[in-house]
Amino acid sequence: MKTFHSLMFSHRPRSWRELPLRLADFGVLHRNELSGTLTGLTRVRRFQQDDAHIFCVMDQIESEMKGCLDFLRCVYDVFGFSFQLYLSTRPEKYLGDIAVWNQAEKQLENSLNEFGEPWKLNPGDGAFYGPKARQYLLITSWQTQDRLDSEDAIGRYHQCATIQLDFQLPIRFNLTFVGKDGDDKARPVIIHRAILGSVERMIAILTENYAGKWPLWLSPRQVMLVPINPSCEDYANKVCKQFTEAGFMADADLDSGCLLNKKIRNAQLAQYNFILVVGEKEKMTNSVNVRTRDNKVHGELPVSEVMARLTLLKQSRCRNAEEEF
Repeated sequence: MKTFHSLMFSHRPRSWRELPLRLADFGVLHRNELSGTLTGLTRVRRFQQDDAHIFCVMDQIESEMKGCLDFLRCVYDVFGFSFQLYLSTRPEKYLGDIAVWNQAEKQLENSLNEFGEPWKLNPGDGAFYGPKARQYLLITSWQTQDRLDSEDAIGRYHQCATIQLDFQLPIRFNLTFVGKDGDDKARPVIIHRAILGSVERMIAILTENYAGKWPLWLSPRQVMLVPINPSCEDYANKVCKQFTEAGFMADADLDSGCLLNKKIRNAQLAQYNFILVVGEKEKMTNSVNVRTRDNKVHGELPVSEVMARLTLLKQSRCRNAEEEF
């Protein structure tokens, strides 16, 4: 993606007034990983990444880094994850001017200090083309109100986000802009920014963290409509359509070969957050009988009330929406 974004930057003359220029996309990346290092979705050969590149000048590095770090915290707070930040500094073999490295590392350090979260120094671990702030994801315990850091099921920490400076790519691609002083050969600095990192790895982490019980706001299976008999299928379809139009992931089980208890059990095993059973009574009163994937029965409620409650729960991004219903 850095190649595409560099070409987009260089396709016409640029001015210092256009900087910082931020370009981002979800591009497909390939890595020739060794076969023994491949581990499910956490390390694969082909993956997608929320790849962004910010073209800026040296004086803008600190403010742009602060924006990247604020973005990172905003996203990970949504998932309830905590993280550990590392500042990776100049390696033994590096390219470029040492004065530029020192200035960039100082700005990175200032951004991390202003960010307010604890960070650790990782000396010599920077890439040869620039220093970086790396983030290792620590899965937060959901069992208590404390933000307790823990590893995954086999004791690993996962690197997800990365914010990295690059001085060499603008040289290799001959990227220039017209500076304030009229110099038409001024070089930008590139900030590589990925917040989720590998989308596949993030999905693996989320799947393990939620143990397959996706919260309502994130679940691909939010609502299942279950008609008691074939005469209620049209009503089930109607209610299902209402939920779909309201932005929910809703389905209806119209398999006449399954008994009611079997349909409910299938929906629970498929981890639908809410199972709405409809019969002749519900059909007459425009209501549904609500139960959860954990078999908690909430009873008969009007469709409008159920939709309003689920909308509020989805917007609140509550983990245990079924318990809060």
